Amino acid sequence: MVIRPLPYTLLIFLLAIAISYGCQTTYYAVWEKLGKEKRHLLKDHVEKARTEQEKASEEIKDALTRVKEIYGFDGGDLEEFYNKLQSDYESCEKRADAVSERIDMVEQIAEDLFREWDQEINDMANEKFKSKSRESLKMTKRRYARLHDAMTRAESRMAPVLTQLRDYVLYLKHNLNAQAIGALKQEAGDIEIEVETLIRDMGQSIKEADTFLESFE
Repeated sequence: MVIRPLPYTLLIFLLAIAISYGCQTTYYAVWEKLGKEKRHLLKDHVEKARTEQEKASEEIKDALTRVKEIYGFDGGDLEEFYNKLQSDYESCEKRADAVSERIDMVEQIAEDLFREWDQEINDMANEKFKSKSRESLKMTKRRYARLHDAMTRAESRMAPVLTQLRDYVLYLKHNLNAQAIGALKQEAGDIEIEVETLIRDMGQSIKEADTFLESFE
């Protein structure tokens, strides 16, 4: 009987199960069979986190555009406006969760990679090689620290924006009338400031990701 290798999609599915149940050893072992070591996985997940943050920035910009429509709202379909804003909020919330999940994966893989790297340096006998490897590890950790700070700072900016969007949605849900629009107009400036700060920090995080990816071998 011929034993065929598992389809690639099935392998990816099994990897997802392994990581969701905290089976890091299994996760890394399977990827190594596929030719990817921890450093490759770290680059992959930094790229994915970067992409998620780009998408989050765009969706939050879209939500802000929707909020700004309040300024020109004059007797239109308030129910329709509410439904669109609710949809924008739900999309942003899901995207924020995806960003956090990506960052969690980056953190886990980076921690495991650096631990393995340090252990392997200790196993080396050649002092010259050890010194160069230790310096390389130190530089990589430094670049990663800048990336991590930027990613988590941008991530933390999402919560205040989501909170304000949720408040807008719930307030409209409870008060589908002209008075509700008037009240939201008075508050719209606050969320604009929060979104501008978020977009700025997202941009910095994306820039740090690009720098890290360019320099990380």
